[in-house]
Amino acid sequence: MDRPKSRLIWLRNPNVVRLLRGLATGTIPLTHDELHQETPWRTVAHLRDLLMDSGVLPPVDRQLMLYQRWLTERLAGIEDPEHRRRLQHFVTWHQMRHLRSKAEKGTLGRSQTSQAKQEITQAGAFLAWLADRGHTIEHCQQADLDAWHTEKVATRRPAQTFLRWCMKTSRMPRLALQPQIVNQDKAPLHQHRRLAILRRTLNDDSLSLRARVAAALVLLYAQPVSRIVRLTVNDVIDDGATVTIRLGDPPSPLPEPVADLMRAYVQSCWHLPYASSRSSQWLFPGRQPGQPMNPVSLQVHLRKIGVPPQRGRTSAIRQLVLQAPAPVIAKALGYHDKTATRLVTEAGGTWSRYAPGDHTR
Repeated sequence: MDRPKSRLIWLRNPNVVRLLRGLATGTIPLTHDELHQETPWRTVAHLRDLLMDSGVLPPVDRQLMLYQRWLTERLAGIEDPEHRRRLQHFVTWHQMRHLRSKAEKGTLGRSQTSQAKQEITQAGAFLAWLADRGHTIEHCQQADLDAWHTEKVATRRPAQTFLRWCMKTSRMPRLALQPQIVNQDKAPLHQHRRLAILRRTLNDDSLSLRARVAAALVLLYAQPVSRIVRLTVNDVIDDGATVTIRLGDPPSPLPEPVADLMRAYVQSCWHLPYASSRSSQWLFPGRQPGQPMNPVSLQVHLRKIGVPPQRGRTSAIRQLVLQAPAPVIAKALGYHDKTATRLVTEAGGTWSRYAPGDHTR
C-alpha cells in the first residue's frame, strides 16, 4: 500500500467496523443485494470494491451499481407519483437496458452514467415544468418544446433522450426537437502543431511514462481518453520483435520509439504501489480497488504536459482518414462507420476511392 496510515484510519471508521462485524457474524449476508441496502453508500461502495478485488464477491460493474443507488434516491425524491411512474418506465425499458448492454461489452465509464443522471434530472425537470404550464406530456405541444429549449439550451438538451423515447412509444405527440448545436471552440490542432507536441512528449524523459504513452495513443491513434483508461495490459501484445495494441481489429503496430515506451510502461504497471493483483489488469490502473484510472484525471495529466486531448484526437483521426481508406481506419481504431464517414467529409476526403468487395485476402 502506498498510504498504509490512511487505510488504518479508514478501518477505525465506526461504519466500517459495523459493516465488517456484520459480514463476519452473518447479520449482513455477503451478497451484492444485501450490501446495496446498507449505508452510508460511499463506505459501502469502497468496501464492495475491496471485496470484489479480493475475489470474495463476484465482479459487477461499479458505475452501474453506483448509478442504481443514485437512481433509487432520485426517484424517491419526486413527489408527483405520475411523474415518478413515467420516469421509472423510461429507466426500466430504455435506460437500464442500454446501460446493461454496454456493461456486458466492457466496463462502463463515469461519463456514461453521468449522462444517464443528466437525462433523468432533466426529464424530471421537464415534466414538472410542463405541469406548471397546465399540460401533461400526452398533450404536449410544439410551442411547449420550443419554450422549454429557449432558455439554457445546453443544460436542457439531455431531456431529448426521454422525449424521443416518449414519442417513439406514443406517450406524447411526435414533435420537432431542436437540432444539436456544434461547438466551434473544439477545432482540431494544425497537423504541424500536433506532430510538434507528439515529438516533444516522446523525447522528453522528464515526463512520466504514463503521460507519454497516453499522449501517443491520443496524438497517433486518435483514441479518446475514456477508451484509453479501459485498455488492459493484455491489450498490449509484444512478440519480442514488434509491439501491437488492440484498439480494434486487427491490433495496431506501435512504431519506435512508442514501442519501447510501451514496453517500459507495461513493466512499470506491475510495480505501481496501488495496483493490486486484480487492478493491475488495467493499463492505466486507478486508486480504487479493481478500477481503472478516472478519465478526468488522465485528461488533467495530459493538459499539464501541453497535450489537448480532444483537439489532438480530432486532428489525428482527420489526418488518418486522408491517408488510408476510412473503413480500414474505423475498424482498426475502434470507430463506428458513421463516425468515420462524417470525419472523412469534414476532412475533405471521400469514400468513393475505396474499392468495394472482400478485402480480407
